[in-house]
Amino acid sequence: MSDTPPATALATANALAPGSTAEIPLFPLNTVLFPGGPLPLRIFETRYTDMVRRCMRSQSGFGVVLIREGSEAGDVARTADSGTLARIVDFNQLSDGLLGITCIGGERFAVQRRRRTPDGLNMADVRWLAPAPLQAVAPQHTHLADILRKLLPQLGDVYQFVKPQLDNADWVGCRLAEILPVGLEDKQAWADLLDPSLRLDQLASLIQQPTN
Repeated sequence: MSDTPPATALATANALAPGSTAEIPLFPLNTVLFPGGPLPLRIFETRYTDMVRRCMRSQSGFGVVLIREGSEAGDVARTADSGTLARIVDFNQLSDGLLGITCIGGERFAVQRRRRTPDGLNMADVRWLAPAPLQAVAPQHTHLADILRKLLPQLGDVYQFVKPQLDNADWVGCRLAEILPVGLEDKQAWADLLDPSLRLDQLASLIQQPTN
């Protein structure tokens, strides 16, 4: 596969206005990526190694979408219709010789049309979605931010590229949603939810408030 970027430029951080469209590569995974969240990946398929090389060269991202039918290796029958842009922030060669990358979640998007390239890479025309509104953490949710403040340092290096925003309702909700051991469909629903306070309400119903 050629290292030359395709004629339709991959999306960059400077051209992601809500409502605008772009063509981006898709990486279907058995995970849900949230805006601002970390995503470590081990790359072993040639189509994705080439994709990562192009993204790094053009300083662009790729879309992560949840697999609903199929597997990560090989063909994917069905994915979610929305996803999150992943930006590569670090890379290294793993002990087994494969490529390891660390990504951070960026803008959300809706998939409008899909296609596959001859080498099997999934491409999509996407429409960029508006970011969640900026809201402070409400008084009834401050215990959730406190829980997250204590929990994040225990999770090791996976959050080393994530800047804490413990006063941001959307950031707190996204971090808790990605950490909680719940089903992927629940995580997808939380990722699609644009009301940060409503997301925190739903999370609060699952997390017991500490007692003094």
